[in-house]
Amino acid sequence: MDKRPQFGERFLTDDSEVFKHNAWDQVDWDEEQEEAAKSIVAKNSGCPPENVYQDLFHNSAEKWDKFYNIHTNKFFKDRHWLFTEFPELKENRSPEDQVKIFEVGCGVGNTIFPILEHSDEDANIYLYGCDFSETAIEIVRSHKLYSEDKCHAFVCDISQEEIDIPISEGTLDMITMIFVLSALNPESMAHCIKNLSKYLKPGGYILFRDYGRYDLAQLRFKNGRCLADNFYARGDGTKVYFFTQEEMDKLFTDAGLVKVQNTVDKRLQVNRARQLKMYRVWIQCKYMKPQSI
Repeated sequence: MDKRPQFGERFLTDDSEVFKHNAWDQVDWDEEQEEAAKSIVAKNSGCPPENVYQDLFHNSAEKWDKFYNIHTNKFFKDRHWLFTEFPELKENRSPEDQVKIFEVGCGVGNTIFPILEHSDEDANIYLYGCDFSETAIEIVRSHKLYSEDKCHAFVCDISQEEIDIPISEGTLDMITMIFVLSALNPESMAHCIKNLSKYLKPGGYILFRDYGRYDLAQLRFKNGRCLADNFYARGDGTKVYFFTQEEMDKLFTDAGLVKVQNTVDKRLQVNRARQLKMYRVWIQCKYMKPQSI
């Protein structure tokens, strides 16, 4: 039996085999496909009426509370793939050196708990997690793996110009931002990154993965859901922005961080039963706080 390729290592070299597997990695787009995507975005960029716009643009915490009240912990899957994309999360370290990780936008713990599960019982690791939603944090705290000895979850609106969190500045080894920055209004993103970078120790990383420009999710929006360029409101009122590599590089470097990785992940997912092709685009970054600024 052929060995199944690891996640991120299956490449489509023969178009006739596109429906042989469920997904293909690093799929190149031709000029025609890119222009078609731009055309769709141009058509779906109409704004909603002013009263609807104001409600959608604000009240993020309320929208996410409603989301988690409906879906609890059953919507998002635990992110076990993180250890492939970001091996730093499972690197062996000296037991004397405590590793501190902060999951920003932790939701119901889909990053926190996989890290705890994959850590040795005696691993000297401590995780923090925050979210807009009080409901999400309550769900995290009720999880069987949650213990204040290993993690601490709290409510925080990271979009605010100033944040007050129970973490000392300059003490974190890693901050993970997995599909969270895209939920913020665009004008809040720069000060969000600058605020968070203060909590990294020199040599610490921000690990980032989020939606890329012309991802399938962006192309599926109907006209009237666009709040700003490449920024949309879903049907449930939660919001999403679609990034470019250049935008992310500016956000991180303006905060004084140094690029280690900034890549676009273009993946082709297929529905073999229905013979459908679905093109996904994600941005993945790793930026480091220099030893001296």
